[in-house]
Amino acid sequence: MSGAGTDRLIFALDLPSLEQAQSWVGRLAPHVGCFKVGLELFSSAGPDAVRMVLHHGRAGVFLDLKLHDIPTTVGRAARALSELGISMLTVHAQGGEAMLKAVVCEAGPEVLVLAVTRLTSQPARVEEVVELAHIARASGCGGVVCSGSEAAAVRKALGNEFRIVCPGIRSPTSDAGDQVRAVTPYDALRAGADYIVVGRPIRDAADPVDAARAISGEITRALES
Repeated sequence: MSGAGTDRLIFALDLPSLEQAQSWVGRLAPHVGCFKVGLELFSSAGPDAVRMVLHHGRAGVFLDLKLHDIPTTVGRAARALSELGISMLTVHAQGGEAMLKAVVCEAGPEVLVLAVTRLTSQPARVEEVVELAHIARASGCGGVVCSGSEAAAVRKALGNEFRIVCPGIRSPTSDAGDQVRAVTPYDALRAGADYIVVGRPIRDAADPVDAARAISGEITRALES
């Protein structure tokens, strides 16, 4: 899932039902690299949400459940979730090394385990985010989730092999909503993001497919500049 702009784009299925999610997957599957299945949709549809996305073939699943519990519990959960065929799985970095290591161990090498540093709806210090990223790498995680505001610092501190996923992406003209650390697709990629998670700028657009294509174009422009 790396390379072209399309492959770096993750669309957030922040929807209340499987039927609504399926409609969006059918429309956008050729235009994104991955679909985010988060807490809302997974609470409603469970593993069927993952299976539905994978049934469409091309796009992978970024399962964003932000696991946070004792190491044994999250390890067992990660093992069960990995068997669904997901590509990425999130866990809270603040859970500590033992918890992170349990997830990495049980998820297996086919799943990119991403440690969530600080939610983009909250203020954050860059130093804190970088410190959590160091803990994540020391625990075996393949990358982190952070805002585009911290991506450059994380990239500088952790190097090019460590993956960075940035949510809270907004177009220059869109409302940031409840995100306090939102950035544009171009700025996120230029700062060092490998993938960006986009929801409302595509979902609320007059033509969502055109919006996804435009964002992919911005990603490509950032990668080539």
